[in-house]
Amino acid sequence: MGKEKKITLIIGGGIAAYKSLELIRLLQKESIEVIPILTKSAENFVTSLSLAAISKKKVYSDLFDLNDETEMGHIQLSRAADLVVVAPATANLIGKVANGLADDLASTLILATDKKVLLAPSMNVRMWNHPATLSNIKKLGEYGFLFVGPNKGDMACGEFGLGRMAEPSEIKDQIISNLKGNSLLNKKILVTSGPTVERIDPIRFISNNSSGLQGTAIANALVNLGAKVIFITGPTNVPHPIGAKIIPIESAKDMHKAVFSNGPYDVAICAAAVSDWYVQNNSNRKIKKKDGATVPHISLMENPDILADLSKSKTRPSLVIGFAAETEQLAKNATEKLKSKGCDLIIANKIAKKSSPLGSENNEVTIIANTYIKKWTKMSKVEIGKKLSQLIIEYCHQ
Repeated sequence: MGKEKKITLIIGGGIAAYKSLELIRLLQKESIEVIPILTKSAENFVTSLSLAAISKKKVYSDLFDLNDETEMGHIQLSRAADLVVVAPATANLIGKVANGLADDLASTLILATDKKVLLAPSMNVRMWNHPATLSNIKKLGEYGFLFVGPNKGDMACGEFGLGRMAEPSEIKDQIISNLKGNSLLNKKILVTSGPTVERIDPIRFISNNSSGLQGTAIANALVNLGAKVIFITGPTNVPHPIGAKIIPIESAKDMHKAVFSNGPYDVAICAAAVSDWYVQNNSNRKIKKKDGATVPHISLMENPDILADLSKSKTRPSLVIGFAAETEQLAKNATEKLKSKGCDLIIANKIAKKSSPLGSENNEVTIIANTYIKKWTKMSKVEIGKKLSQLIIEYCHQ
């Protein structure tokens, strides 16, 4: 990594605090120096002695320790590292920082630092889904805080869901990426996601079964790298990406309008499954079925082409990425789409009767460019989001 880097590691008071020991070991293998900060509640899960023994550094915990204020005050401590990492970031610590409270060393340091702060949230699934927590997370994302996780899985309390802290290896990778400058800071990136809905009448519509999982995973990965993400999404049940600007839409026309009213962008990723047609003769009342009546005729008209219009616009992003879901001749059809739309990359996946990526947590994609075709092995959509974000970094730094 060149010049040795240094991070300040704040350990919050959650059961996942024990993972901080493994995280320190992993960072030391990468020649990254760790300054440990232990909150009072975290002392119930990990000791200062064990942290000092592994990190080979003094462990700080008390805001009002006069010796520490003489040697290294909290202001100096907040500026001493290249990056501040909070793992685990509990609901309490997140809430304090989001609302500008500074009543201990950890919260004071976070508010006083002039460095980027990477949070690894960890809490019960119900705590994570509480409106107060989601509001605090959104606020911190708008402030420029970075996130890694949380993951979905089994919890110490016996419940299952979103809120489990990211694994130490994931946090380590995110730290290295930011320290190396492999970030997308100040890059404005569009991500479209989910399905669009075309109304037949107030209760019937034409749509598809896109879950929005892939678009959300991509947006989360980009936010974690510091990008300013504009996330325009059709109706889904997937939690919105943390730290992105969320713009909900319904129809393809709504999405087209939202895309062009929130630009220009440095990068555009059109991952939404946009309806090709809308119902021209839709009704503002429920169409009633009547005995002996003829079946209603639905007249379809072509929707605007968001991907093509972006690729050919005067304010074209420097990188435009489209998605293609194909039932046959994947590479051929995706390559034709790449040329006809005028974009730079197509992420293609095959739709099969037995296994469709739509709604699944895993996917197998092929990257189609003008000069190459690369097939990625099957992996989770989260991993695809991370891998695609690294590909975007390569393009942005060319």
